[in-house]
Amino acid sequence: MESNRNENSARLRGIAGGQPVFSHETHGERFYTFPLEVKRLSGIADRLNVVAPGPLAEPDTVRPGGMLEITGELRSFNNKSGKGNRLVITVFAKEVKKTDELFYNYILLSGSLCKAPVFRRTPLGRDICDLMLAVNRKYGRADYLPCIAWGQLAAETKDLDVGAMLRLEGRVQSRSYVKTENGASQERTAYEVSVMKLLGPEEEQN
Repeated sequence: MESNRNENSARLRGIAGGQPVFSHETHGERFYTFPLEVKRLSGIADRLNVVAPGPLAEPDTVRPGGMLEITGELRSFNNKSGKGNRLVITVFAKEVKKTDELFYNYILLSGSLCKAPVFRRTPLGRDICDLMLAVNRKYGRADYLPCIAWGQLAAETKDLDVGAMLRLEGRVQSRSYVKTENGASQERTAYEVSVMKLLGPEEEQN
């Protein structure tokens, strides 16, 4: 499981759930966001937020209901507005293209644990371990990405120390929950990487 490299790769195929909407501008470049719906084998769809530079979010490419393939990275940023989730997870697109292939959801990450693992069991007795992975990127920045391991993988990761390096394959998923603040309930969506496999440093991705 040890690796000295930080890796962050996302490859998704899903349905554009809406038209691109202006998100922000950085160094003169405009970025747009749109939802991508990626169905699981169970038929449940994960609704993920994609952020793409203007040239990749052209209306001719990103059409609501159209099937897209997105290649890029998972990104995180802290929401300081006081509204919604504190940690916002998005898919940063480096390539967007039309496709007629089937749904696909693949994440490759390598980074260090920045919090102690949290091990728990479901009411049905299934082991779960919550992990927070810090993945470095350029200019001294890092993405903090929630991951969740199940069963035997939960047992393998529950005793890891803060700072331990992990390399893993998984899928990014969305999960709805209800947050209650000051007596008011609000439905929110959390995003996390469901860990499918732990990789060694020399092991290649699928």
